[in-house]
Amino acid sequence: MYEWSEEQLAVRDAVRRFVEAEVAPRVDELEHGDTPPYEVIRSMYRTFGMDQLARESFKRQLERKRTGAGTAAGAEPAGPRGDGGSAAMTLIPIVELCRYCPGIVTAMGVSIGLAATTVMKRGTPEQMERWGLDLMTFDKVGAWAITEPDSGSDALGGMKSSARRDGDEYVLNGNKTFITNGPYADTIVFYAKLDDGAAVRDRKVLTFVLDRGLPGLEQSKPFRKMGLHSSPTGELFLSDVRVGRDRLLGGTEDERGGGGRQSAKDNFVTERAGVAAMALGLIEQCLALSVDYARQRTLWGKPIGDLQLIQLKLAKMEVARLNVQNLVFRHIEMQAAGRSLTLAEASAMKLYSAQAASEVAMEAVQLFGGNGYMAEFRVEQLARDAKVFQIYAGTDEIQVTHIARDLLGRAG
Repeated sequence: MYEWSEEQLAVRDAVRRFVEAEVAPRVDELEHGDTPPYEVIRSMYRTFGMDQLARESFKRQLERKRTGAGTAAGAEPAGPRGDGGSAAMTLIPIVELCRYCPGIVTAMGVSIGLAATTVMKRGTPEQMERWGLDLMTFDKVGAWAITEPDSGSDALGGMKSSARRDGDEYVLNGNKTFITNGPYADTIVFYAKLDDGAAVRDRKVLTFVLDRGLPGLEQSKPFRKMGLHSSPTGELFLSDVRVGRDRLLGGTEDERGGGGRQSAKDNFVTERAGVAAMALGLIEQCLALSVDYARQRTLWGKPIGDLQLIQLKLAKMEVARLNVQNLVFRHIEMQAAGRSLTLAEASAMKLYSAQAASEVAMEAVQLFGGNGYMAEFRVEQLARDAKVFQIYAGTDEIQVTHIARDLLGRAG
């Protein structure tokens, strides 16, 4: 694959028209008006029939789970194109939204790609019916709670949130931070370690599904952040939250059932591939804005695009765009062939794409000069938004360790 197909281009153009008509005019409101992005996402779901596709996908997945025809590892994703047939149809909206508002993609991706998919892959049929459909259709907002104040990069090993057995119930305690959708989430997929007397790092990781308003559950107000202002981020505080076994995902403590550790690792791969698509959209927009500015802005009576230093910046942006696009295309081809990225491959994809997006965005600011530092020219926002690509879904440094360990393991 070296280019979008005609069908994919038609979908891309339709999504682009929607984004330019419905999202672009509201970017300032989303950026500075403390307006959650959820109604914009729901409008997109209705416009493109994503909600109906999600319902059809839900029925198929539920039937497979009931009949035992599907496995947790093989369940189809809960994204916009939930038929498992085309990763491209899932990634195209991500690319287009990130040309203007990456925060919307983060809010949508966590709710659909992480919270909903975890419930649908790991949940029992009853749990899928209870929480899955509302998350897949975006009727309810989901959060995926794994990161803690002292265990960002060591999410599983350093986790302190605990689940203590108490008769037929569990008592949950802990603090989660940097939780996308945390302030507004209706449904929360919560990771905690079983308090069974084993060494803390060796304890089983269990996954629970919580609802807003449970006694002892507190959701903080949104954080104020450097970027991604349109993606609400907050903290969760759990103090003696009592839950029944019906909220234990998969209904079992067995790793082959709910599988907290494996569930988290599967989602790391999904997250990291998604960041590359986000980076592609942001790079495309920075390049388009820079080319347009280089044609129009004059210096010493000539367009600055005639200057070789400006041409060098544009050429490097284009090289980055092509490289990231090829990584996205490779992922699409692998999905079509029925092969998933390894954790190391997803880490390499994410590492390069995140760095490229940050570098391109900062070069765009530099190309615009003083105007680039002003919010009205948009590259300022995109530069702030791009930086988090190198931090969330695993920092650059964590990606390096996953890649290197895989290489050294193979070499041995």
